[in-house]
Amino acid sequence: MAEENSKVEEPLETPETEAAAEDVAQENPLFNEEPELMTADETAVNAGRIEELEQQLALAKDQALRATAEAMNTKRRAEQDVEKAHKFGVDKFVNEMIPVVESLEKGIENAEQAEGQHETMLEGMRLTHKQLLDALGKFQVLQVNPEGEPFDPNFHQAISMVPNPDMEPNTVMNVFQKGYTLHGRVIRPAMVVVSKAS
Repeated sequence: MAEENSKVEEPLETPETEAAAEDVAQENPLFNEEPELMTADETAVNAGRIEELEQQLALAKDQALRATAEAMNTKRRAEQDVEKAHKFGVDKFVNEMIPVVESLEKGIENAEQAEGQHETMLEGMRLTHKQLLDALGKFQVLQVNPEGEPFDPNFHQAISMVPNPDMEPNTVMNVFQKGYTLHGRVIRPAMVVVSKAS
């Protein structure tokens, strides 16, 4: 059998470390002082101060959360404003173009009723009219022509109501002036004549 090697552990404290600890104690008198115990009054004052500081901390956290929420709301509102500006920034332009479309429509109407050889001019006006409406449509400007549809006060403006036994009540009978929308928002409502029960 192999003999177990037994090794005697050396003590952690040596005379050198004890001497070094004594030197530190002599150089720093606070090293050897016993800690002072607080009186009951000091403990109560400190407890009150701790409670006051905890309340201030809770208030500061609440204010920080509110400030963060307000900043996020402001950012969201600014993003919505920018989006609206992009969508509806051309509404003045659209309002200027609508009379041009209407003039073309009137010209086509008059040419269709006139006698003589106007077919070539009429065809050119129709193509120009279609091209203009297509161009406006690319920018989400849509014409509202609700003839035969139910009256919708969000998109139509009734100029009169006429009894008509052949139509359901509140149906658009005639369109006096077409309406226009931009991204679904009404630029100009359609001016319509609405049926009513006789």
